[in-house]
Amino acid sequence: MEHYNMNLTLKVWRQANNSTPGRFETYKVSDISSEMSFLEMFDVLNERLVIEGEDPIAFDHDCREGICGMCSMHINGRPHGPWHATTTCQLHMRAFKDGDTIVVEPWRAQAFPVIKDLATDRSAFDRIVQAGGFVSVNTGNAVDGNAIPIEKEHADASFAAASCIACGACVAACKNASASLFTAAKVAHLNLLPQGKPEAKLRVLSMVDQMDKEGFGSCTFTGACEAVCPKEISVTNISRMHQDYLFAGLATEK
Repeated sequence: MEHYNMNLTLKVWRQANNSTPGRFETYKVSDISSEMSFLEMFDVLNERLVIEGEDPIAFDHDCREGICGMCSMHINGRPHGPWHATTTCQLHMRAFKDGDTIVVEPWRAQAFPVIKDLATDRSAFDRIVQAGGFVSVNTGNAVDGNAIPIEKEHADASFAAASCIACGACVAACKNASASLFTAAKVAHLNLLPQGKPEAKLRVLSMVDQMDKEGFGSCTFTGACEAVCPKEISVTNISRMHQDYLFAGLATEK
């Protein structure tokens, strides 16, 4: 693959905290390698800003391997940038051309308040998981892995849902800022397994109710969430969650 350097113009959202207004600041970066990751490009810019005595740009990052879901950047109008099924940390600069202008913003959602610049508070996701994203088991010796037979279809669907990394791209892409895809994935990966069945009804009721309390919008099933999900979580999980929620509510009323 051909390696080349490029000069770029960045328009980056700067905001001191959630209680102060933000603004776009323009930065020029030069000699950026096409093989750099998007976050490495920001590291280069921040190093320059520190040397010049300016405040570096705050952004979330951790593993930089597409696993943790921390790298939440809205790049040219798309969560995680132009590559399909790719996190920001795995996005490389060869996705852009020399002379491009790149607009970078934080996730835009009431439930994700800005901490600083591109970093947002996504602890609402943690509270949704705490509401029911677990199973209760008796302690003791570990159960043999083959002791409970599980249908392959259910096992595959559960593993696919469990691949969610809670990055929040689904919320950022949704016109309603809905967290339905995230919540549905967390409900599905437990409700589909025998270990999760005893608490399945309480789980879906508790997690959906917590999602609503956090101020996320309603799902109108546009599919924007699935389109930008770096792990390609299917919207069929949302349909399953709606069904589980309905049946759980009917059972509770009896």
